[in-house]
Amino acid sequence: MIRIQQTPIGVSFSIKVHPRSKQNAITGELGNALKVSLTAPPADQKANNACVELFAKVLKVPRSSITIAAGLTSRNKVIRVAGITADEMRGRIGM
Repeated sequence: MIRIQQTPIGVSFSIKVHPRSKQNAITGELGNALKVSLTAPPADQKANNACVELFAKVLKVPRSSITIAAGLTSRNKVIRVAGITADEMRGRIGM
């Protein structure tokens, strides 16, 4: 089970990104992180932008609510989402 940290403004959690996949999707769990597949390549921040768009769509929040808090150039990232609780997040991603 992934660890979702509740903060005063929202939640934060870890992900493991697999760029250049066939589709943009949350494909499972890997240790304490969500496993995320993205069609975008890792160059020129394209994968990071696709990651933000995917979570905005899945969590039903504006793109401006999502930030990559750590790991901008790594496959392992920490995502922060403002305006939702850990329980809301689990419900929206089906955990």
